Amino acid sequence: MNKIVFNKVKITPSKVVCIGRNYIEHIKELNNELPSSMVFFNKANSSITDKLMMPKIDSACHYEAEISFLIEKDEIVGLAFGLDLTLRDIQTELKNKGLPWERAKSFDASAVFSNFVEFKDDISKLGIELFINNELRQKADFSMMIHKPKDIIKEFKTFSSFEDGDILMSGTPKGVGKLIKGDIFLGKILYENRVILEQEFIVS
Repeated sequence: MNKIVFNKVKITPSKVVCIGRNYIEHIKELNNELPSSMVFFNKANSSITDKLMMPKIDSACHYEAEISFLIEKDEIVGLAFGLDLTLRDIQTELKNKGLPWERAKSFDASAVFSNFVEFKDDISKLGIELFINNELRQKADFSMMIHKPKDIIKEFKTFSSFEDGDILMSGTPKGVGKLIKGDIFLGKILYENRVILEQEFIVS
């Protein structure tokens, strides 16, 4: 089972819970419809990694930067910078056929995380930035989320459960694009516009 690091201790999430279409501008850039209710999908434990790698599957792979939360007893106890990797061509084909997204979303090493740090402050003051080769590609904050993390947790619990150590990925803002081998990613989590966590990844 794959592990994450939280406060320098390794723990094993059972799954990654993801919410799709949670930023208006991202919905527009992919020409998607605004959903009438929250869109959930899960990534398996086998998708979790701390390395950013090109997938083995021959398909265009997009990065999606997300504020990612560690859950214990149905509460947020920590956070990390996360990347939800998506096989976009495969996802589009599956969506057009009305089929599930697992092949495009839950492949091995498709959920990339920095180390997790303890966080019990006001999540409404959080923001995220992604730089690729020193160019700002994605930037957003809590106010831009359609559904807020605590509401997402509450809704998910109406049909499923969080195990202690599970991860919630809270959606991606506009600016997604193709993963290219050799690119240097710098992910940042901000609190009151001050960087509280950052991690560099090199696409291998």
